[in-house]
Amino acid sequence: MSGLARFGLAARAFVYVVIGWLAVQIARGHGSHEANQRGALADIAQHSFGIALLWILGIGFAAYAIWRLSEAAFGTAAEGKKPGPRLQSLVRGIVYAAFALTTFSFIAGSSKRGQSQQQATLTGRVMKHGYGRWLIGLIGLIVVVVGLGMIVEGLRKKFEKQLRMDELTGRTRTVVVRLGMIGTTARGVVVAVAGVLVVDAAVTFDPQKSTGLDGALRTLADRAYGPWLLGALALGLIAFGLYGFAAARWAKT
Repeated sequence: MSGLARFGLAARAFVYVVIGWLAVQIARGHGSHEANQRGALADIAQHSFGIALLWILGIGFAAYAIWRLSEAAFGTAAEGKKPGPRLQSLVRGIVYAAFALTTFSFIAGSSKRGQSQQQATLTGRVMKHGYGRWLIGLIGLIVVVVGLGMIVEGLRKKFEKQLRMDELTGRTRTVVVRLGMIGTTARGVVVAVAGVLVVDAAVTFDPQKSTGLDGALRTLADRAYGPWLLGALALGLIAFGLYGFAAARWAKT
């Protein structure tokens, strides 16, 4: 299980580095792929080694999902059998199991629509029902709260309890902690903005505003000083990816 955890964390880290790079391209006005998981897959697939790497990432996502689901069932290494962390692991396990399926579908060529458009379409279908707008609004608020929680986690360095800090010393410790602070905070900002867009979609009855991570980044790019802000967040997402590689080495599993 420890091996699955480290493999999965490394796969997640690599994808966030790619997402951050795609966000840099959007900030420069050259983004051709969505700055989200599916956009990262599309960018990777363009290279000669792309399909082989997609297989590795798909297996890595599956490994990450199995590890998180095992934590949900038996308790986490950092928090034991506390219900809150186990619930978080359950959600993460389900999300990354879906990412694994998406990756394998992408390899098979059966998943061509953009992730942002898929989310907008799903949002529209849900809002057609009686309490659909309320449900979408609630989901958006939950996403905002999750994003704010990530910001607090980054600023207060709560991620340290997930790491074997006794093995991190000197300059290595300083670099890992700073990457964790910058990366987790930037990730939280982007997630919170994505949640705000979902809430806005529910309030205005416009599902096209619910476009996930890519939509959040592009929304920021359209604001005053947007490219500079987006560029900073893009570097933050890359920092989170680099922190993820460190977590693959020093995480408690």
